[in-house]
Amino acid sequence: MDSESLKDKVLDLLDAIKAKEIVCLDVKEQTSVTDYMIVASGTSSRHVKSIAGYVGEELKKAGINPIGSEGEQAAEWVLIDFGDVVLHVMMPTAREFYDLEKLWSGLTPSSELDQPQVD
Repeated sequence: MDSESLKDKVLDLLDAIKAKEIVCLDVKEQTSVTDYMIVASGTSSRHVKSIAGYVGEELKKAGINPIGSEGEQAAEWVLIDFGDVVLHVMMPTAREFYDLEKLWSGLTPSSELDQPQVD
């Protein structure tokens, strides 16, 4: 499955299981590790775990096995690496703290913008 189709499949699965605040980041220009990072939230650690489990199981049924995964036990932040697509399912507090969308968007952090320029 090409990266575009895999991304679309993951997004459809997240929508089907009612993941919250789904964001897809095209990171092809920033890294050679993956093409897309998808970030979604769950409403509880149980929801985070079920979202990640559902996406993983449905992709396995389609013959797509993850390269790796982390965080299933605590379920505050579950990462599943499918190669061309990396899925992050996070509790809202972890998502706010790590702010992956800002990190991978290439925007300058606001704290840097507030600093005086030194010539």
